[in-house]
Amino acid sequence: MSLDTVNEVVSGDNSHKDQYLTFLLGDEEYGVDILRVQEIRGWDTVTTIPNAPPFIKGVINLRGTIVSILDLRERFGIESVEYNDLTVVVVLRIKDEDKERIMGVVVDAVSEVYHISGEDLKDAPDLGYAINMNYMKGMATIDDKMVIVLDIDHLMSLRDLDEMEKSGQAVVVE
Repeated sequence: MSLDTVNEVVSGDNSHKDQYLTFLLGDEEYGVDILRVQEIRGWDTVTTIPNAPPFIKGVINLRGTIVSILDLRERFGIESVEYNDLTVVVVLRIKDEDKERIMGVVVDAVSEVYHISGEDLKDAPDLGYAINMNYMKGMATIDDKMVIVLDIDHLMSLRDLDEMEKSGQAVVVE
């Protein structure tokens, strides 16, 4: 699916309830609520922030708004790769406590837009106390593959990001 096609879906009307934009990190496919996607951009250089944790790549100026850019591979503790022509930044609207903010996440590639009903969304398996599953809305099977549906508000919570930075740990969602 091309960036133009995805951006057309994202910028369309709000009849996309239960639709999820999926993207790749390595061999795994993840999904976010399409109504939270503001836009998708090809990777471009960012302004780095001194003393920021490694998963924060920097900031960009998006039409007058300063937007933090996070690398989801590093956020999840997945081995880093060199950015290439498929690498994109998904710009998301995050609800954090009583306000909304804009943040971008670097992903390997955009995959598809899927309709995933509440019935199709299954709870993530309990993998034990060591793995934080709060960042997942659930999992869905689509065409014989698993899609991990993320709760971006939990994933990008400033409080959780701060705690993660202090602990020096990545968040494991698989």
